[in-house]
Amino acid sequence: MQASIRNRVHINKQSVIKDASPLLSFNEPADSNAPEAVYRALQYSYPKFFKMDLINKWAWLGAETILKHGDGFVYDSMDKTKIALVLQTNHGCLDVDKKYSETVATIASPALFVYTLPNIMLGEICIRHGFKGEQACLVSNGFDVKEMEFWVNDLLQNRGMDACLCGWVDATADNHDVCMYWVTKENGAIKLAADTLLQLYKG
Repeated sequence: MQASIRNRVHINKQSVIKDASPLLSFNEPADSNAPEAVYRALQYSYPKFFKMDLINKWAWLGAETILKHGDGFVYDSMDKTKIALVLQTNHGCLDVDKKYSETVATIASPALFVYTLPNIMLGEICIRHGFKGEQACLVSNGFDVKEMEFWVNDLLQNRGMDACLCGWVDATADNHDVCMYWVTKENGAIKLAADTLLQLYKG
């Protein structure tokens, strides 16, 4: 079995691109408020979005964009207990950690505290889409494509998963970079490989 990349999305300060087709472009670099602008421009509807911290908003947007398919989602006919999620990040929840630390001096904020773990972004995606498969949140200095290839292949070949939403999500107040892939066991034109992940990321 050779896993295949079925869909991909890349969101940075210049554009939102899905499967090599631009969905949005920005004339000027987006600031830290950009997730709300992208959310509205793509006409999404999920009130809880506005309560999330920065990295969770970008992770949610990446997942929503890549998984949308017509009036439904790419996984509509699949067993959600067999859909895995693997994301890498560098800064993780550092942005909200700083904000939470500031509140501790007076009254610690419960609303910020819930986002002081980087793997919360996986939880938000799973809540939104009902995924109940294996999950992993990896912290690295950059997008480690070899590590990603290993995890996804292991999940699909050895852990009973049928599909995996995977990729790189990193965000600070000054920058954001989201690159996600929808990978399944089905044969496809784009085979899962570290070199391919990197090529599509740099695309």
